[in-house]
Amino acid sequence: MKKKIEFLSKEEIRTTLDTLYTAASAITGRNAVKLFLRDLLTPSERIMLGRRIIIARLLIARESYDDIQSRMGVGRTTISRVHRWLMDQFPGFEKAIEGMEQEYASRAEKKLFATNTLYRWKKKYPLHFLLFPTPMKEKYSIYPLGKRKLQRKIRTTTKREI
Repeated sequence: MKKKIEFLSKEEIRTTLDTLYTAASAITGRNAVKLFLRDLLTPSERIMLGRRIIIARLLIARESYDDIQSRMGVGRTTISRVHRWLMDQFPGFEKAIEGMEQEYASRAEKKLFATNTLYRWKKKYPLHFLLFPTPMKEKYSIYPLGKRKLQRKIRTTTKREI
C-alpha cells in the first residue's frame, strides 16, 4: 500500500532511504544494475529516468531548450525541472553523467581497437608509429541529428570551405 511521505516519521524515512542506497551501492556491474532496476521500477519509470538523464546530458552539452524539445519530444517544464536539478548544489546528476561519458569513451576506444588494425598496431608498437596520425575516434551521440540540424550543419561546413 502506498504511503505518503507526510505520514512517515523521520526515522522511517531515514531507514527506508538507507536501505535503498545500501542496496543500490551493493550492486556492481551493468547487468546487475539492469536487473535491479528492472525488478524495482516499472518500464515507464525506467524510460522516464533514462530520458531525464539524456536531457541532463544535453543541458550539460549546452544544447538549447528548443533543440532538446524538438529532439526528445518533451515539454519545457520537464527540461526546466532537470535544469533546476542540475543547478542545485546536489552533484548526483553531474557525477552520473561524468561516469557515463567515461563509459561511452571507453566503449568507443574498444570499438576502435576492435575494428581498426592500424590503431591496434599503434597501441602495440607506439614508437614505430610516431610519424603517423592516430585514427579519428567516433563521438558517441545520444540521438541521430534531426533533418533540420543536419541541413544546417551541411550549410555551415560548405560556407566555411568557400
